[in-house]
Amino acid sequence: MIFSYRKWIGRLHFLMLFMALTLILYHIMVWLENWVQPRDKYREPYNQAVKAFTHASLPAEQGTVTDRLKLFYWYGE
Repeated sequence: MIFSYRKWIGRLHFLMLFMALTLILYHIMVWLENWVQPRDKYREPYNQAVKAFTHASLPAEQGTVTDRLKLFYWYGE
């Protein structure tokens, strides 16, 4: 069996270059994610903006299971 050092050196070179470029791309994507993400995403909106989600208080009387099931099918939620 003939063992070619040039082939193995070429493969090792390709593998090292692939790993280096993968790490560089990963760090670029992490940097872009931090750059795009808002600083405080849970702050109150300002100007004309409206907060899309608010916690609703639960009603005191939940009703029976059958009543809740009827409402579920009625509203289709």
